[in-house]
Amino acid sequence: MVAVQSWLHSPCPAIVVNAAGVVHSMNDAAKVLLPADIEPRWQHGDSVLISERSYAAHRVDHSSGEVTWWLLDDTDLRLERHRAELLTRMSTVLMTSLNPERCMRVVAELASTHLADDVLVIAPGTTDGHPVTRCVRGEAPTHELRRIDVEEVVGLSEALRGFPPVPSRWIDPAAAPGWLAHGATSIVVTPLPGHGVPAGALILMRRDRHFAEDEEAFARLFASRAGVAMSAAWLFTRQAAITERLTRDLLPPVLRRYDSVDLAGRYRAAQDTEQVGGDFYDVHERENGELFVVLGDVCGKGLDAAVQTGQVRTTVHALLPVVADHDQLLRSLNKAVLTTDRGRFITVVVATVKSCEEGLHVRLTSGGHPPALIVRANGEVRAAKTRGTLVGLLPEIVTTTDEVVLAPGDSCLLHTDGITEAVGGPLGDEEFGEERLLRALEECGGMPAEALVEHVHMLAAQWIGSGTHDDMAVVAITAPRRR
Repeated sequence: MVAVQSWLHSPCPAIVVNAAGVVHSMNDAAKVLLPADIEPRWQHGDSVLISERSYAAHRVDHSSGEVTWWLLDDTDLRLERHRAELLTRMSTVLMTSLNPERCMRVVAELASTHLADDVLVIAPGTTDGHPVTRCVRGEAPTHELRRIDVEEVVGLSEALRGFPPVPSRWIDPAAAPGWLAHGATSIVVTPLPGHGVPAGALILMRRDRHFAEDEEAFARLFASRAGVAMSAAWLFTRQAAITERLTRDLLPPVLRRYDSVDLAGRYRAAQDTEQVGGDFYDVHERENGELFVVLGDVCGKGLDAAVQTGQVRTTVHALLPVVADHDQLLRSLNKAVLTTDRGRFITVVVATVKSCEEGLHVRLTSGGHPPALIVRANGEVRAAKTRGTLVGLLPEIVTTTDEVVLAPGDSCLLHTDGITEAVGGPLGDEEFGEERLLRALEECGGMPAEALVEHVHMLAAQWIGSGTHDDMAVVAITAPRRR
């Protein structure tokens, strides 16, 4: 009798079906939930939708041939499972963009599709205003930079500073400013927490019903994922801007045009995924009208080499006003490199260029660098007679200076060993080499500086193919043809 009474008064709906499949009894909970003439046609484990609630059907067989069907309410479990799956999908979509504006649009679209009728995503403000993205369900999001008074919306100022959200029941839609509410009946304001600092605020609005507590809790979970994504996008953008600014300062300069000297340069870092490396060149104008050209190669590759490259270029720039000749410059540079970084050395070649009646007078000095190549207009090619000690390796260095005169159409080519040591060719294992470069330059007599450096770089690139290579830099100093 106790077992019977327990079955009848159980809060879980139960139906007893005879061997013919006809319902002949049900407990009190089932009588409230189900019509008297119901015919159970579900299978064990099926989900049954009754009065907007979901029930899992569980079958218990009896020796008499009767079957008891227990209906277990799993609505909340299914809802939580659905929300967990939804959060996972949302997180995947959110992390697809590292562009801040695009990320804000994705957040607004997801929120308007799954959480609210009208959504605003507001990023922290600047002196120009707050970035604001708005999305109405079924419409495309809009983005603008807008000046807003965050104190006009209850909880918005706090959310933008990362404080906990204000419950929606505390926010009166009728008191919301015109730029925010469009016939809203319920408003949720929740922070978008980022990586240590707030990423913004999320405002959700509904027009036909209020937010339940569990819906507000789910909105906070979504906001935490969205905040991380937005914060990552802002961080990436800031880092990219910093990197671009620093990289621009480390790259060789764009060479300007001169009336009496034709100059051109080309640079390619060792890794095509990077923009900077250890090769460099610069051109400085001296007070006496001379041009001072320096080309060098810092030991190593990548960012570390690029950092020292920047230091070397700065040092040369600082030394030029106070040194009298190439030898003094290279000795001073040697001491500076030894002082700042004993783990690295550099090779460098310097050239002083000035106009003369014959064309250009060029003085060349090398500090452990491959000799400059003189390319005559008639195709004759020879190496300049410069030798010298590596810079930054020994306390004292020895250098040798050569002087050449470039007639109109003649060129002086400065290059790093990334050109001659480029590995490739038919089998992919042979260096381009100095001899191959000399033969190629025999066909370049009379070329303008721009065409000469482009041709050398093209030859090296073709030789390398898809293989790896060292940093490569080339500068051509050409005496313009007279008209």
